Amino acid sequence: MGLDRAGVVVVGAGIAGVACAGELARAGVPVEIRERGRVAGGRMASKRFDGRPADLGAAYLTVSDPEFAEVVREWEAAGLAREWTDTFVSYDGTGRREVPGPMRWAAPRGLRSLVEHLARDLPVVVNRLVLGVEAGPLVDGTTCAAAVLAMPGPQAALLLDPALAAATEAAGRQRWAPTLSAVLRFPTRRWADFRGAFVNDHPLLSLVCDDGDRRGDGAPVLVAHTTPEFAAGHLAQPTGAASAVEAAVRDLFALPDRAEHVHVHRWTYARPTSDTAAGFHLDGDGIGLAGDAFGESRVQTAWRSGRDLGRALVQRLT
Repeated sequence: MGLDRAGVVVVGAGIAGVACAGELARAGVPVEIRERGRVAGGRMASKRFDGRPADLGAAYLTVSDPEFAEVVREWEAAGLAREWTDTFVSYDGTGRREVPGPMRWAAPRGLRSLVEHLARDLPVVVNRLVLGVEAGPLVDGTTCAAAVLAMPGPQAALLLDPALAAATEAAGRQRWAPTLSAVLRFPTRRWADFRGAFVNDHPLLSLVCDDGDRRGDGAPVLVAHTTPEFAAGHLAQPTGAASAVEAAVRDLFALPDRAEHVHVHRWTYARPTSDTAAGFHLDGDGIGLAGDAFGESRVQTAWRSGRDLGRALVQRLT
């Protein structure tokens, strides 16, 4: 798609980028989403193992925003999302206890399917690596009305010309923590009943989800997320952490069987740790930044950030 001055380029097809592009498209503003990966989804990533998806990024979503609730109900009506649980368990030095909380939603086909549903009528170009954003704004040398970088700040900073001082500063203020996500398939389900487990004060684990329960198919699959400290020591070679993660999970749940398959995925920028409630960034250079770094680290936050940035761009460009 060739964009003229009236068009917006959104870099990144995660939920923030797709929500932003959706607002623009509905207002009649030409927009194109460019995604370096093979599929949309971002950190709402799912990967298939033996024909079934497992969520490697976000573990679930919660809902409090009324407009986001409408989106979630549309996903539910399409068979893409379902209420999962309002109770996790917690493991710490005192043992195991139940922790009530908000209703957590899951996606039987993987969370990525939710982003793909939002993007179904949008112009998404996958396998499109953007190399640079310059004043103009220019995206890879082509002029556009605005450029949105819907990605973690450290990744956005790599694309931004330092002459774009406001966006460069905003991206540089973000701080992120890493994690490793491990999908573990066991021969049978041998663990005590639980849906998700917060693991406190553990040297390796922070969260473990029963993916068979989350998916609703009862598969003997757990997905474990590590602490930032453990992940930081294995970012160069995440596959080397597989045996340690498996051992920690088996020890936590007293599992006698070894996992039949372990897959480890690296997230260098998994969770924002900087404190900002700005919602999004949009400056006089026509550069926007969006994502869950602009608020609490939640799927809803990323969606709202993209939505609000899209609306601000509609007001500016129409």
